[in-house]
Amino acid sequence: MRSLLIPLVLASVCQAAQAGDISSAYTDLDWKKDCVTYAQAEEGDGDWADLACSGYRGYPVLVAYDDARESLFYGFPPGGDMASAWESFSGFNSSGAKVEWRIETNGDKAVPFAVIHRRSISNPEDENKPTEVLLVAKVAQMDGRDSCTVGLVLATGNPGANDQARKLADEKARAFACGKDKHIVIGNVPAFGRVDN
Repeated sequence: MRSLLIPLVLASVCQAAQAGDISSAYTDLDWKKDCVTYAQAEEGDGDWADLACSGYRGYPVLVAYDDARESLFYGFPPGGDMASAWESFSGFNSSGAKVEWRIETNGDKAVPFAVIHRRSISNPEDENKPTEVLLVAKVAQMDGRDSCTVGLVLATGNPGANDQARKLADEKARAFACGKDKHIVIGNVPAFGRVDN
């Protein structure tokens, strides 16, 4: 009996080692301290700006701001330029000051594969009570350069939102095909869309 258990135990240990350990790291996102504006509207040309911000260990966060709405891209963009798609809520919105990076560690290699980022969306019924949503996004790698929204989790009135967002990130982000797969929505989330440039 013992001789049968040893291969099973070894197999489970090997599988765990191959899968890698998943953990979280947090970075700040303060437009004044952590970002550089590299393009913005001229006077009389609307209200928009593009910013490059520091992220996790060299992985940048790119912010496209337009008319009180934000579209964010996490990781390395295609061609070194801003993301090829605009993803945002239809209502006025803003991003939170903390970004949670989900990181897979194999040996001495730690790779962020997803982010969880709180967004506040204006509430037309009560401007003092915005709707809070956790946005889960795939992180663009040097070789893939593909980042997009994997899912949206309603955070307002949802005590399990953080756990739901982490589960979504860990199970879906790595294999998610941007522009093809449909993002997952948990809860009654405000309208959100993607426009490919």
